[in-house]
Amino acid sequence: MPRPMTMTEKILAAHAGREDVAPGENVWVDVDILMTHDVCGPGTIGIFKEQFGADARVWDPDRVVIIPDHYIFTSDTKCHRNIQILRDFVKEQGLKYYYDPDFVQGEGMPSPYADPTRTSYKGVCHKALPEEGHLRPGEILLGTDSHTCTAGAFGQFATGVGNTDAAFTLGTGRTWLKVPPTMKFSFHGEFPPYLTAKDLILAVIGQISVSGATYKTMYFHGEGIAALTLEDRMTLTNMAIEAGGKNGVCDVDDKTLAYVRRRSTRPEWAVQQDDPAAEYCYEFEWDLAKLEPLVAKPHSPDNRDTAHNCRRVKIDRAYIGSCTGGKITDMIMAARILDGNMVKVQTYVVPGSTEVHADMKRLNIYGEPLQPGERSVEQVLADAGCMIGGASCAACLGGPHDTFGRLNEPLTCISTTNRNFPGRMGHKEAGVYLASPLTVAASALTGKITDPRDYVREPILTGSAGVV
Repeated sequence: MPRPMTMTEKILAAHAGREDVAPGENVWVDVDILMTHDVCGPGTIGIFKEQFGADARVWDPDRVVIIPDHYIFTSDTKCHRNIQILRDFVKEQGLKYYYDPDFVQGEGMPSPYADPTRTSYKGVCHKALPEEGHLRPGEILLGTDSHTCTAGAFGQFATGVGNTDAAFTLGTGRTWLKVPPTMKFSFHGEFPPYLTAKDLILAVIGQISVSGATYKTMYFHGEGIAALTLEDRMTLTNMAIEAGGKNGVCDVDDKTLAYVRRRSTRPEWAVQQDDPAAEYCYEFEWDLAKLEPLVAKPHSPDNRDTAHNCRRVKIDRAYIGSCTGGKITDMIMAARILDGNMVKVQTYVVPGSTEVHADMKRLNIYGEPLQPGERSVEQVLADAGCMIGGASCAACLGGPHDTFGRLNEPLTCISTTNRNFPGRMGHKEAGVYLASPLTVAASALTGKITDPRDYVREPILTGSAGVV
């Protein structure tokens, strides 16, 4: 009789060919998908060829996904070289799933795609993976990016790995993992209109610290989580790594299944769920009615405070984007606050993917297809004075000096991104406050950190946006 297990333990057991596993055990597991991008892909490829041979073939060309996304809109020649390395490897190996920034050709700053629906480029890997059908419940995803844990919103085990581990998996389709214990975070009650998933994860990280979940599974549970869209759940699992988590997971429900059935590149998967008697190494519960809009002050994601307490902090810039805050639901939330108003500080908007950018053009601020006479999400943001860039990681990781939205001076910025370490968004003396799209948009209007309750009094509906 197998021992009661958590979702993560069940997934790892199934992929290890075991009846059960326990926290602390080391197991060999088969990997379903390996993802890499333009920053770590060249290094992974180099190690793969060094260790397996110049003529080696990847273990399964249909299970390797390559998504350039980090340093795209730049004139930096080294960044362009990285993309060419990926192109050459894809051609050599016959890889099926490569999303090329086809507008990056030659030297200089590339001209962005003219139409987000007419390019093979997809934008941020963590957003493109579910959109392009590479995520399924019960699977194991490895990626050469710490925020690969985002995919756990779909009920799978997803974690970031280094180039060496990725190169080994590239050649064998396997990896060696220690089974993590599971921490359970429950949110109860009805969702107030002024809160978002970003406030929830900042509450968690502020509670346990940036090292509180080191090599543990972070399981997000409760009716509050069930009320979230898949896109909003991705915000929770995305930032599991900011608490040191090995992975983050959410329960699989009808929302998950509808999304995956519509998009998956494979027809079958196995849904796993926590056994009623599963054991957790830590449990904590929140009443949503008692939570306030939060920010993480410089220079750590666990430096938690309320937006209200920070209301005297003046800002120089607002930034709405990244894998954490660049989804279509994030854009709609920001647009609803900015609609009919004008920002007081430089406000940069970066869609998380070309699909998000396309949705910004075709949907209204209620998340529904445009009707005659209506303005799109993109138009509302532009009319409010926002500067809108092409889909990419952009300034979330700083990047080259010419990166859109990069903090090239010691500015104070409020951002929907996921990290605020010194230098993360550019200048090492800049101060970054992490917050929800509602808080960032409200702050952009006043020029200081602003509690979104000053603007939000009824639920913000996002309609069909990002649903399937």
